Amino acid sequence: MSTPPSPSAPESGPAVNTRARRRPVGPAFGLTLAAVSALALTACTGTPTAGNAADPAADTAALTGASAAAGSSASPLRGGVIEYGHLQEPNCIYGGWIQENFTARQVLDNLVSATEDGSVVPWIATSWEISEDQKIWTLQLREDVTFTDGTVLDAAAVAYNFDYWLDGGNGTAAAHLGGFYDHSEVVDEHTVQIHLSAPFAPFLSTISQSYFGLQSPTALQTRTDEENCTEPIGSGPFTVRDWRRGEYIEFERNEEYDWAPENARHQGPAHVAGIRWNIVPDNTSRYGSLLAGEMDAIGEVPAVNIAQARQEFEFTQYITPGRPVVMNLNTQQGIFTEQPVRQALSFATDREANVESAFLGTVPFEPSGYLSQTTPGYDENAATEYPFDLDRADALLDEAGWTGRDADGTRTKDGQRLTAKVVYGLNSIITPDGNTVIQNFQEQARAAGFDLVLRPGTPSEFFGGAFSTPDSYDAQVGYWTSPHAGILNINYRPSTEDAPNGANTTFLDNAEVFETIQSALQAPTPQLVTERFSAAQYQLSELAPAIGLYAQTNTLAVSGEATGIWLEPAQGGPVFHDAAFTSEAARDASEGFASRTPAENED
Repeated sequence: MSTPPSPSAPESGPAVNTRARRRPVGPAFGLTLAAVSALALTACTGTPTAGNAADPAADTAALTGASAAAGSSASPLRGGVIEYGHLQEPNCIYGGWIQENFTARQVLDNLVSATEDGSVVPWIATSWEISEDQKIWTLQLREDVTFTDGTVLDAAAVAYNFDYWLDGGNGTAAAHLGGFYDHSEVVDEHTVQIHLSAPFAPFLSTISQSYFGLQSPTALQTRTDEENCTEPIGSGPFTVRDWRRGEYIEFERNEEYDWAPENARHQGPAHVAGIRWNIVPDNTSRYGSLLAGEMDAIGEVPAVNIAQARQEFEFTQYITPGRPVVMNLNTQQGIFTEQPVRQALSFATDREANVESAFLGTVPFEPSGYLSQTTPGYDENAATEYPFDLDRADALLDEAGWTGRDADGTRTKDGQRLTAKVVYGLNSIITPDGNTVIQNFQEQARAAGFDLVLRPGTPSEFFGGAFSTPDSYDAQVGYWTSPHAGILNINYRPSTEDAPNGANTTFLDNAEVFETIQSALQAPTPQLVTERFSAAQYQLSELAPAIGLYAQTNTLAVSGEATGIWLEPAQGGPVFHDAAFTSEAARDASEGFASRTPAENED
């Protein structure tokens, strides 16, 4: 999701968990923090040694969401607590923000699981069928699943969750199924029917996301919102043991777990005793903690360190499907109400060179303002209609009447300057490397006569809706993950008084585009779905309400002391159910949970 959805969610501080590991790991052990930081900053300048060269081509499979290797065929060691370092802290363990999607995956199960080829496989649902009119999905469920509070996960629980999601329980889930979901029907104890008001082609792909993680109806009905926020009750491989905001979240193994998805690396409880999900927002500290052996794995490897991470760690990069990182242009108020001005800005900068420079070639440029290149239905030809062409940008602005120039070179028309306020969530939505892309874009756009005023926003501003109305910005930078092209419906459904759409951050209201997107979602065959989503991309490209910048990626680096951690293909979140330590020494040196004995942590 492009912006965190919960206006009441607490804003966490920048605290870093600096607790040191007790075991020496890797060449950085024993270095001071300053020395580790310096090494992290200079890591990619060395020359690869023979037999250990950094090879971006070797990550091709990983770039499409492939998982990290699951380790050897020997029986995995049991016990120990994985130390994982993550960039951002969620507001709740489960919610509508992508960070909440990642943590929810540890404690909640889904009906189906996404695979690397875009298909889905059974999880809690063992099989499914669709009615002839494609409006009723009948799901057969496992008969042996219970939530960790003892509530049975049956058809009634699934039906309750669907109603909960669509009735305000999860804004992102409602954004996906709103307008299509009608009701759920319990056929028998282990059979549930989901009734739709219209066909919805990406239904199974949609519910593979952790926004659709199943929670205990008992917990949802009897506990407070805060309890369900911080310790949701699911049926997943872990439970929430402790959460110290600004420091870490501890997940503890669910000993009864025996219903992992079909594409899991093993069945049964997790190998490790648990996970300590450390919040480390500083890039240098996070990567340095991996080098120093304080972390077994980290996410969001800084661009400057990816070359080294490819050589020294098990490294995976995932290009998120859905909407990439784009500049959304306000089509309702300000200078971007004029289509030629939107088109001119699309031509005005060398976005590809900009992204290459800012990310050191580690993150792909994304020319499309609408779909990421890994999204099924992505149309490469539609995506590339706006190459860098400063002459074309100048001609469009001249034709639109922006022919005057102020002393600083900014174009003018009828006394108005060609200026725009660009807002974005720095360090919550946009990383420091992404901030460089935006700053470079601002500078390059000056050549065409644009004056872009950058306005980084705080998490509390975005959570509180400070940038949610047409009068609050001219452009907004963000992304929204989705495993399918139906994200276009979320981002471009016109907002109405009866059905407001806060996800339409361009405020575009175009009936033709909306009708094309709806026809794609309801198409009876995969070929028609693709053709109609392609048509929608061309329509949007002509209107130019958004400008593609770069692909949103997730990265994972795992030390040699751990294995079996992989990125799930629906959203690119880390999965720890199959994680294990690679040696008894590494397992025994892990800190464990403070209130447990060493034997309990081991077993």
